Amino acid sequence: MTKGPRKPQAETGREARLKAALRANLARRKAQGRARAVPEDLPDDEQQGQGAPQAGQSPENEE
Repeated sequence: MTKGPRKPQAETGREARLKAALRANLARRKAQGRARAVPEDLPDDEQQGQGAPQAGQSPENEE
């Protein structure tokens, strides 16, 4: 009853770290998407000004 070749522990640990990093990245991106979403309870005149940069600001400077 021989088993197939085993993966080295280094690869298994690396895969676990990558999975954890991907989960964290996905959670962070979902949070960013929720933060950027326009709330539905705002009046129409407040929603229109949400996405446009103010005078003197460029979209690249947002962080």
